[in-house]
Amino acid sequence: MASNPIVNMFRIKELRDRMLFTFAVLAVFRLGSVLTIPGIDATVLLDYFDNLASQNKNAFASYMDFFVGGAFSRFSVFMLGVMPYISMQIIMQLALIIFPSLKRVAEEDGGQQKIAAWTRIGTVFVCLIQSFAVTVYAESIPGAIILQSNLAFKLLAILTVTTGSMITVWLGDQITAHGIGNGISMMIFAGIVARLPNAVVELGQKVSNGEINIVFVIVVLIMFVGIVALVIYEEEGERKIPVHYAKRVVGRKMYGGQNTYIPFKINPSNVIPLIFASSFLTFPLQIVSTIGNNPTSARWISKLSAFLNPTGVWYNILLVILIIFFAYFYTQVTLNPIEIAKNIRENGGSIPGIRTDKTEEYLQRVLNRLILPGSLFLAAIAVLPTVIQNLFGFPQSISYLMGGTSLIIMVGVDLDTMSQVEALLKMHHHDGLVRKGKIRSRNL
Repeated sequence: MASNPIVNMFRIKELRDRMLFTFAVLAVFRLGSVLTIPGIDATVLLDYFDNLASQNKNAFASYMDFFVGGAFSRFSVFMLGVMPYISMQIIMQLALIIFPSLKRVAEEDGGQQKIAAWTRIGTVFVCLIQSFAVTVYAESIPGAIILQSNLAFKLLAILTVTTGSMITVWLGDQITAHGIGNGISMMIFAGIVARLPNAVVELGQKVSNGEINIVFVIVVLIMFVGIVALVIYEEEGERKIPVHYAKRVVGRKMYGGQNTYIPFKINPSNVIPLIFASSFLTFPLQIVSTIGNNPTSARWISKLSAFLNPTGVWYNILLVILIIFFAYFYTQVTLNPIEIAKNIRENGGSIPGIRTDKTEEYLQRVLNRLILPGSLFLAAIAVLPTVIQNLFGFPQSISYLMGGTSLIIMVGVDLDTMSQVEALLKMHHHDGLVRKGKIRSRNL
């Protein structure tokens, strides 16, 4: 009689400890997401954002809340979340390509640790800039949300928000090291999931009040189910590149002589391009929206703020371009055809029907054909919240939470976490989460 995999997850001590540790860290993250920074009147702040939500004018706050589980509109200690760290990671990856000397440092022994340390130092500076923008944004909000606006408040708010963001990054690292799943992705995942119940309640209230047609809601829900199915279908799809290794005699032993394959997923970078593109836009969006919210701002700043409106056409066009760019960029970093071809040749392997000196070109061509449709799919899903809001009149907060971006992140992180749980179950000789312990992937 086959044992229950859910029960096995709690029977295995290592897996149970990792899961409980992950839940504990996420609980700390959620606690910090509701603790308002010192000097802010939480009641006045809540009334202000509730008023904006009722008028459907909280696009910027809803966008920022999407990644931090509502922490931004609460002005909590974790209001920036892990987004400054992701932004700095993007900057560092681009710097590795632009500056050869920096790349040489990364390739040295212990170079990756140096790059990681520099990334965290850079994250502090990004947090300082964004947290200062937070204080400016708070002062521009009408009403007495700041108990006493002075230099002491600004310094305390900057220190609190910066420290909170770095603690969030540290919590994510602890999940990666001692918990289940990728810690940084799990923090974003937790923020999205935490806001879903409120979004469902708000949607129900809108329907009962007659503000949204129930037929539109049913259509959108069917659309969401279809998107989830498509995301899973895409995440599991892969292109298998056959590789044949010739026999080699080393001493008295013979090696090689086997056929294997290189699995290239149809979406090699998973949800990373979407997270990178959104994070890359978050930094300028916050700065511009903060300055543009001030009545005394220059006209061009106000125009730029309107241009970067998360519900606007130009913003979504820019988002699509960045998703495609980061899909190619991240895939080249993680799946370098030159390195793969070099490893194949050094181990006496070859791809049937492809000349050895053409291996890199062939692998690059295959990757290009896979990345483009995968990135276009991600981009199409990412702009879905704007389409839903414009066509069906859904509130911005609901559109972001129940839109394609949230679904892609939730499904992608969930599949990655399940694969880790699956590996740990099999390592301890238990059946996996999927029937017969096998995850079947399609050969595209």
